Amino acid sequence: MDIKNYEFWFVTGSQFLYGEEQLKSVAADAEDIVNKLNESGKLPYKVVFKGVMTTAEGITKFMKEANYNDNVAGVMTWMHTFSPAKNWIRGTKLLQKPLLHLATQYLNKIPYDTIDFDYMNLNQSAHGDREYAYINARLQKHNKIVYGFWGDEEVQEEIADWQNVAVAYNESFNIKIVRFGDTMRNVAVTEGDKVEAQMFLGWTVDYWPVSELVEYVNGISEDEIDAAYKDLASKYEMVQGDNTKEHYEHSVRYQLREYLALKKFMDEKGYTGFTTNFEDLHGLEELPGLAAQLLMRDGYGFGAEGDWKSAGMDRLLKIAADNVATAFMEDYTLDLRHGHEAILGSHMLEVDPTIASDKPRVEVHPLDIGGKDDPARLVFTGREGKAVDVTLSYFNDGYKVIGYSVDCHKPEAETPHLPVAKQLWTPTVGLKEGAQRWMHAGGGHHTILSFSLKPQQIKDLFEMLDVKVDFIE
Repeated sequence: MDIKNYEFWFVTGSQFLYGEEQLKSVAADAEDIVNKLNESGKLPYKVVFKGVMTTAEGITKFMKEANYNDNVAGVMTWMHTFSPAKNWIRGTKLLQKPLLHLATQYLNKIPYDTIDFDYMNLNQSAHGDREYAYINARLQKHNKIVYGFWGDEEVQEEIADWQNVAVAYNESFNIKIVRFGDTMRNVAVTEGDKVEAQMFLGWTVDYWPVSELVEYVNGISEDEIDAAYKDLASKYEMVQGDNTKEHYEHSVRYQLREYLALKKFMDEKGYTGFTTNFEDLHGLEELPGLAAQLLMRDGYGFGAEGDWKSAGMDRLLKIAADNVATAFMEDYTLDLRHGHEAILGSHMLEVDPTIASDKPRVEVHPLDIGGKDDPARLVFTGREGKAVDVTLSYFNDGYKVIGYSVDCHKPEAETPHLPVAKQLWTPTVGLKEGAQRWMHAGGGHHTILSFSLKPQQIKDLFEMLDVKVDFIE
């Protein structure tokens, strides 16, 4: 995924009225929390203690430094004692990175036998955190609040979840999508305002003609394909099926040629996601199937039929999930029998193998669309478990993320005449209610399915990006 080794800066709020000795204790307690958070092994990114903040000038300077340090993915704050919130106004308004307010206390209990006014002066999180939270609410900062004892596993997991989406927020501004061809003709949901996507989501979306890609495809050497074929055979089951050896190997090798060409094109030009369109394949022998699947496995975002919004979402959520079990998907067909209500998700070819529950098989079959040669593809079964399913839609008043939690299952039977990867799921609220609310909200048929991300992470991420979220619960 080539994601930077980000860090998060942690500061504690206080004031001079407590005196130097008390402020030293505040700093020591905060540093101890930071050290133990890092030692817990729960956090995916390092937390760096940057001191105790007591003045508006110091807070403003700190926030500016956080903004301009590209290694900093976000800021974490804690009001150990009482920190007058007016001191935080200017700095917080200037902050352009994600902000987490850790509302905690150094000790997780009240020491009834020894508690005195010295203890009270030094442990005022109960109202210090509320003073601070008030000003963030008034500034409409969209900050995250994690509440509870910092040493609890649940609190540490909440911080970890937030760190992952904060990194995704930062990386969203580095997402570049290349469109090979336009969107599929006459389809509505794949359209959107690319300028507004760059304004709010940070995505750059460019068009390149397929002829430019064809030059890269034709420039891939046989030696490069030989090495890729050997690697493919070591990872997946090679199933020749009813094909002749020559036809099977030619199809697989051509997909690897496309894979290597697409990867080389994107890496040279800085793209992290791409789209294809089966209506625009001039100069290519096959629609990229296996090629697209391998690139998604590697962490690139993908959208079919020119759907660049899905390509951007795919890449963004892969970053948040560290590319674990997060896949471009499409609502394919339905089971409407009582007791079996479900959506069968799939696509013609391009289903991400990061959600596979079995060892994918490399197969070659005809594709009854696009008018091109038989493409190789990975065939596999999806997995069981809880997941989120989300899409990005564009309306007159801007972008909106629509999603719901889903219960995923393996298909109830094999599909010998449908040789594609498959995943079965049912909205947690029920198929009928979930589908109706999804359609009323304007959700499309292309989605990103993730077993790794949680509903709250989806909400947190797009709140950071100032994009509306309609999560069906």
